[in-house]
Amino acid sequence: MKNRSSPAPYPRLVADIGGTNVRFAIIESPGAPPAHLRALGCADHAGVEDALRAWQAQTGASIPEVAGFGIATPVTGDEVAMTNHPWRFSIGALRAALGLRRLTLVNDFTALALALPALGAADLRQVGRGEAQPGAACGLIGAGTGLGVSGLLPAAGGHVPLQGEGGHVSLPASTPREAAVIGLLAARHGHVSAERALSGPGLVALHDALRVLAGVPAIALTPAQVSARALGASCPFCVEAVALFCALLGTVAGDLALTLGARGGVYIGGGIVPKLGDFFVRSAFRERFVAKGRFRPWLERVPTRVIVAPHAALIGASAALDAVIEVGVSARMA
Repeated sequence: MKNRSSPAPYPRLVADIGGTNVRFAIIESPGAPPAHLRALGCADHAGVEDALRAWQAQTGASIPEVAGFGIATPVTGDEVAMTNHPWRFSIGALRAALGLRRLTLVNDFTALALALPALGAADLRQVGRGEAQPGAACGLIGAGTGLGVSGLLPAAGGHVPLQGEGGHVSLPASTPREAAVIGLLAARHGHVSAERALSGPGLVALHDALRVLAGVPAIALTPAQVSARALGASCPFCVEAVALFCALLGTVAGDLALTLGARGGVYIGGGIVPKLGDFFVRSAFRERFVAKGRFRPWLERVPTRVIVAPHAALIGASAALDAVIEVGVSARMA
């Protein structure tokens, strides 16, 4: 990370590039909602530029001089290769192809973390008790195509976002049932990361493992079908898979809170949890979050909040252009 050289002007092109979908929009002015917002399937396009040209054709929007993109992969240099999708590109070459003066890329959960200070009460749903301590560190975790992890650490003049790959920590078991499921995943994958279970593909993997343990035939379901059958209580294996997902997410989120000292709260983003609604609120998530032995009283004071704001990641991608510390990789016109 390095000091930001200068603030970026408006309007700005912003993007949230995930493993399944990419969303583009224009931020016209500070605090303005995203305009010309469209979501496109990544699989329908050859790359980011191709998807952006399709967005232009749909919206008729012009590309401004500066852009901030959040993307679901580590951003460590000019060459970007997505973790859960085959897109690969050069930031500098993309900037030149789009005619931008500046293009900044950050990890998608780094972008989402940068959006946290802008979220209001209507953008969040609290699960359990706890009250945020002003100025303290915050944690962020969320499941979608993968598992994103970030947070905000207090620093002079505000906060600094984390840029890590916490979704790939080892997944712990807290019960014999979980140990049996993780054992099946280990037999297939070797290392069982948190993302192996806490993601869209992870929901499917949990469902499949539970059927194996029950000795019943496998059936092919998508992540959306597992969630829908769980919410409709039409499949006991789907219900248990989503319940297990919530419990394991609570365990990992509690570990994150302790690691960061996240007295400012832990936020849950991503595409899966907000759609679970009351199922998630009634789940074992919060109990598993606080179930850390002698530090249970400490965690009971930490609030856990689901991000229900639909465009937070785009707001964060714009915020990356104004960060006191440059948090991604930028390509600028010479």
